[in-house]
Amino acid sequence: MKAWVYDEYGGASVLRFDEGVSVPAVEEDQVLVKVAAAALNPVDFKRRLGKFKATDSPLPTVPGYDVAGVVVKVGNRVKGLKEGDEVYGNINEKALEDPKQFGSLAEYTSVEEKLIALKPKNLDFAQAAGLPLAIETANEGLEKAGFSAGKSILVLGGAGGVGSLVVQLAKQVFGASKVAATASTGKIELLKSLGVDLAIDYTKENFEELTEKFDVVYDTVGQGEKAVKAVKEGGSVVVLTGAVSPPGFRFVVTSDGAALTKLNPFLESGKIKPVIDPKGPFPFSKLVDAFSYLETGRATGKVVIYPIP
Repeated sequence: MKAWVYDEYGGASVLRFDEGVSVPAVEEDQVLVKVAAAALNPVDFKRRLGKFKATDSPLPTVPGYDVAGVVVKVGNRVKGLKEGDEVYGNINEKALEDPKQFGSLAEYTSVEEKLIALKPKNLDFAQAAGLPLAIETANEGLEKAGFSAGKSILVLGGAGGVGSLVVQLAKQVFGASKVAATASTGKIELLKSLGVDLAIDYTKENFEELTEKFDVVYDTVGQGEKAVKAVKEGGSVVVLTGAVSPPGFRFVVTSDGAALTKLNPFLESGKIKPVIDPKGPFPFSKLVDAFSYLETGRATGKVVIYPIP
């Protein structure tokens, strides 16, 4: 099959296109997915840079966590999926511990049934591919923070891949009383369109100096030391990257198809919308460009790869 591969750790230049990669085997609890679209996440380039060497799968690696595609083969113990099903998911149960050697940036990938879900009917493959890791991270962080109806939240990086979904989940699923979020000047209107009540332009205002404090601060950008200044006493600060200081906590998402299935009705009703970076989708041939763009830290929503191959 055609796939992108790297044989050594390093910058985006270590990626190479290979037309002779073996299609991965399918275990009894797995399905083989014909990949239609995939998406990039910060974990992809951090892994490629060698930051998780100690717990990584062996090289050479086909990168990619997020996938959307069609089931073409099912293992003996698969109960809920069949050939022809359109599915999406994050193929690595633990982001940093033994991720798959053959990821989603290929014509085919194999994945455990429990990690994926049926694709929302109203979304195309490119839209669906941009959701799994980010929406699972958004949802799990809100759950771990004890977020619930009537509480307020401040999202740092509200226009990013995870942040744009934290904003929507907080409002539409968890019942937030108020959602505030930060972004740069050009992304303020996007925040408002996602349902943000207080949009903060971080180039003009310092969120940590607001008199108003929040029940939860969800930091997707690595500003943990400032984030703790914006939380109410007894509140929680979720930190995805960078330094953590109390009451902040960090977690690493666990992929879960059941979480996607739970959220599908909110996607199918249009209450939650995927946000795809307007520079994309990037074609499969432009993967190096897509990685380079993601690594600028300036993407809006998700960087999606479509069509594959």
